[in-house]
Amino acid sequence: MRTLQTAALYFLLVFGAGFVLGIGRVLIVVPLLGERAAELLEIPLMLGVIVAAAAWLVRHRLDHGRLSSALAVGFIALGMVLIADLAVGMWLRGLSATDVYLDRDPVSGAVYYAALLCFAVMPTIITHVRQN
Repeated sequence: MRTLQTAALYFLLVFGAGFVLGIGRVLIVVPLLGERAAELLEIPLMLGVIVAAAAWLVRHRLDHGRLSSALAVGFIALGMVLIADLAVGMWLRGLSATDVYLDRDPVSGAVYYAALLCFAVMPTIITHVRQN
């Protein structure tokens, strides 16, 4: 149960920051620079949030030294992000389920999915680094 709670907290921290940044991106940066540039500018900020959230979780919520717990937290949280993306895409943006995941800019979409992979493995990476 603690793993699920920790994954939910990780998801909420990162998704909440992404939601706030996304509002600014859509309202301010997209009209100025376009969708691709706006998304690419947001990714480094989100990676910083991911690292900070994962580091905090490893320090305060995870069993130290348990890579399996860290990996489970990351991938459960990833599942939560994918479900939340689906919900936001379908209900707020009116997209189909297929469009939510596949109708992305080829460049910024690929970077986004790479960032999701970083999100999933970051608790494990930080746990491993802290052990050595």
